[in-house]
Amino acid sequence: MSSQPEPISATGRAALERQRADLAAERATVAATLSDPDQVGDEADSADEIQRADELRRLDARIEEVELRLREGAAEGAPDTSEVGVGSTVTVRFDDGTEQTVEISELPDASTPSLVTSDSPLGLALMGRRPGDTVDYRTPAGPTSARIVSLG
Repeated sequence: MSSQPEPISATGRAALERQRADLAAERATVAATLSDPDQVGDEADSADEIQRADELRRLDARIEEVELRLREGAAEGAPDTSEVGVGSTVTVRFDDGTEQTVEISELPDASTPSLVTSDSPLGLALMGRRPGDTVDYRTPAGPTSARIVSLG
């Protein structure tokens, strides 16, 4: 992935929005466990409070990252259709002749099996390529290749 903001597809945006909602729910759960700072407790209670406060800071930072990515993606507009990038929909033909249409995403999403993350072996091989290109990549079963049939 480049250092510049990338567009976000509708599916990628939905995955980020689900992640933001999950993080917000987790944050609310952790925040509810924090006690009143004026309440007296022993050292173990204090250490536990510090750990939960650290977790809140981690969750807040991740929520901010997701929100920033959503804003950047919206500002970038639609994905480029001249070469494969984050947000691209790519039809590939594998060595065995089967074709599959996949969407390149930043985040995995179990509810969308056609998503391929940009940092996966296939995703990395496809990034920056164009229709007609053949890409080689490694899978757990060994090396393989795929030809880019179309990009949209």
